[in-house]
Amino acid sequence: MGFDADSDLAKQICVVIPAFNEAENLTEVIPEIMRNLEPVDPGGYVLVVDDGSTDDTRRVMADLRLAYPSLRHERLNRNSGKAVALQRGFDVALEDGATVIIMMDADGQDDPAEIATLVQKLDSGFDLVTGSRINRQDRFIKRTTSRLFNRVTKVLSGAPGQDFNSGFKVMTAATAKDLSSMLYGEMHRYITVIAFWMGYRISDVPVNHRERMHGSTKYGLNRFWRGFMDLLTVRFLMSYQQRPSHLFGGIGLASSFLGSLILVYLLIEKIGGEAVGNRPMLTAAVLLIVVGLQLFLFGLLAEIIVYSRQRGSTPER
Repeated sequence: MGFDADSDLAKQICVVIPAFNEAENLTEVIPEIMRNLEPVDPGGYVLVVDDGSTDDTRRVMADLRLAYPSLRHERLNRNSGKAVALQRGFDVALEDGATVIIMMDADGQDDPAEIATLVQKLDSGFDLVTGSRINRQDRFIKRTTSRLFNRVTKVLSGAPGQDFNSGFKVMTAATAKDLSSMLYGEMHRYITVIAFWMGYRISDVPVNHRERMHGSTKYGLNRFWRGFMDLLTVRFLMSYQQRPSHLFGGIGLASSFLGSLILVYLLIEKIGGEAVGNRPMLTAAVLLIVVGLQLFLFGLLAEIIVYSRQRGSTPER
């Protein structure tokens, strides 16, 4: 697929590839991406973000740049994680004027032949399109945990899609600019969810998935639990960033109300002649009320912080 000069997508494509110790794969992946990118956008280029690799990535990239002058290489001084590498890649691509950004993994599992399919889907009116790996070529454990991860994410986020943590995505520059500020920790897994909650139009298309070319995966089983905690964080930020008192205040009021109900019950028991001074229920009721008041006040303080930040960012007239 080529670009129409009058089309909204007649623009420069940047393929951002975060890489950590993937030198052996880059020698095969980069030429393949270049071949498949050329018919889609002759002016497009590849940007490899070296996430503090300790192998021969620097030498390999130097050799590849001799063969492909348009190839870009950014290096982080230390291994900072995929999210930080993607953030750097997005920022550099946007500074260079890229208007369509594709993110791919460096292990060769993302098929560059699918670039045209993803860009064509983006051209049909979407802001972000994910390559959904329907038939994954991974180990059983990785496939199973990923399937569970996707189901939990879909239920908790409400976002449409089948493969949220796929590293093969294409997006507009405006989408990438807004997403860049959210890329920290391991938030790269929730790019699709964050874009959906920001109001961008998202979609996915089935893509071919291949076995890793060389080396071994950088992820273990513990990423599932870290990912779940990150999902709760994203859910909180998207739902309560501008109204934290709705969460903390609501929980606080509910806690205080429950504690008050228990105290009323114990008061009735006391009036009826029962001894309540040494009952654990009395301690629980007092704790519920105290903790509830603290949460309520915490919510109000959070609201003051949000208000002050917004007021400080509003230019004076």
